[in-house]
Amino acid sequence: MRARPSASKPSDAKLAGLFLDMLAAEQGAGPNTLDAYRRDLTDFSEFLGRVGHTFADAETQILRDYLADLDTRGFKSTSVARRLSAMRHLYRFLLNERIRTDDPAAILSGPKRGRGLPKVLSIADVDRMLRRAKELSEAQDASPARGLRALRLYCLLEVLYATGLRVSELVALPRSAAKRDARMIVVRGKGNKERLVPLNEASRQAMADYLSATEAAKADKKNSVAASTWLFPSFGESGHLTRQHFARDLKELAIASGLQARLVSPHVLRHAFASHLLHNGADLRIVQTLLGHTDISTTQIYTHVVEERLKSLVRDLHPLAEK
Repeated sequence: MRARPSASKPSDAKLAGLFLDMLAAEQGAGPNTLDAYRRDLTDFSEFLGRVGHTFADAETQILRDYLADLDTRGFKSTSVARRLSAMRHLYRFLLNERIRTDDPAAILSGPKRGRGLPKVLSIADVDRMLRRAKELSEAQDASPARGLRALRLYCLLEVLYATGLRVSELVALPRSAAKRDARMIVVRGKGNKERLVPLNEASRQAMADYLSATEAAKADKKNSVAASTWLFPSFGESGHLTRQHFARDLKELAIASGLQARLVSPHVLRHAFASHLLHNGADLRIVQTLLGHTDISTTQIYTHVVEERLKSLVRDLHPLAEK
């Protein structure tokens, strides 16, 4: 017989709301993180409702049934692991808040999965994209609007590859980031934490050129985004270019550069930034700081690059290595 939730127990929606409030207030979780947790917990709650349970009374076996249901629905192991992580965080919160006296998720084990290596473009591939973006930005036959969009894409690409910013950090850069004498920019990342990120000459020049073009666009009164406080403004709700728009533009550029679109994304370029630095001898801790990773274990996914470099150093420089 199915258990019926007690009327005195708080609803799943209320508990999820309290949990998300805690993540935002105490852990500084950003909107994207909160939305992901909200979606996962909504799906979990809907499953519990179908079997007559709630967050407050579900037992370990019910949680196992939910994970099995995800598998039946064809969820990948990575998605199942993420849902399990959301459940674990929720029940740890409910236990700490004394809403529950137990943690039914504590003994659950997730799907077996190996941590895949990130997709990484070669230095030559990135150079091809940069050259093509530069060519498009300098095309003489382009209309003013098309030329400005091409210049924006070139600027985005130069800054992304020079800094390794998250795409959400990149598109939300303020206009002040393009100061001509700026050697560093302040980036507000996950958890509302700030970090300093250095700029190279190419990215500074690209931002200066793009800013000059947008300043010139102010003469066109119809182009109201030119007066925006964002470096990459748009007419959308956020006021700045969206991640999705940039990702589409980047895939079109990849095709124009002779690369496969499926292999290119803003996140892949962030991976390229980190991998190319490590390949050329950068310290893992430095890369961790530049990427804005709180835990170095997140950065350690790139250690395969370090290992390959060490092998090549031993092979090429050790006096007893075979020639």
